[in-house]
Amino acid sequence: MTRTDRLNALSLAFGVIVLAVLLFPLYWMINTALQPGAAMAELRWVPQTLDLGNFGRAWESQAGNLLTSMLVALGAVAVCLVVAAPAAYALSRLRLRGARTVVFGTLITQMVPGIVVANALYNAYVELDLVNSYLGLVLADASLGIPFTIILLRAFMVSIPEEVLEAGMVDGAGRLRVLLSVVVPMSRNALITGGLFTFLFAWSDFLFALTLNTTDAVKPVTLGIYEYIGAHVGDWGAVMAVATLSSIPAAILLVVAQKYVAAGISGGSIK
Repeated sequence: MTRTDRLNALSLAFGVIVLAVLLFPLYWMINTALQPGAAMAELRWVPQTLDLGNFGRAWESQAGNLLTSMLVALGAVAVCLVVAAPAAYALSRLRLRGARTVVFGTLITQMVPGIVVANALYNAYVELDLVNSYLGLVLADASLGIPFTIILLRAFMVSIPEEVLEAGMVDGAGRLRVLLSVVVPMSRNALITGGLFTFLFAWSDFLFALTLNTTDAVKPVTLGIYEYIGAHVGDWGAVMAVATLSSIPAAILLVVAQKYVAAGISGGSIK
């Protein structure tokens, strides 16, 4: 073997080891879910039989929470894109005074600890009667993705040629029509990327779900898993089955949208 071949082999081996380490928690989660009634110390590395009883019990107890998480996450994506797309267009294409300051402020919001935001929102939600409501949780989770999506969309929209926008205006389109008919279709990859990350933020949110809900009226699956662990701490097979079910929607979205994510993240820098 040449030196290049040896380096390639070592790189491949290192990559496989890193991938195995990263995927091991996922494997152990599924492995535990397929072994009913086993204590942690008695779990086998490979399940002897494929028993789906844990998944049946997990579905019976968490199906409603999964639906709640799906509705909240999709609502957060819709609110995020409706707010972020016009904001990014204004910051990138309109000559607004203080636009750079607004962008910098948007970046700063990403550094604020979540517990600070949650406490502030709770006080406001009590006054607005939004505690224990779908709308309140949707708006809170949307706030996680709006700053990121604005920054991402702005970077992409800046790269759109000015001639394309001017051509739309020459044909009689106003700013809003240009945004909807020209800018939004051209920014599809960035929109999908921003929407995907917002969905993941909302789907995995635990802090807002715990802080802004005091009853079981609106219980996302993250909060359901938290309470389920307390009630079934000795039955880790059922707990891991719930965790596996809650991972499926996010995994499917990541697989389906991966090419759009890659194009959306890199699009603003290569246009």
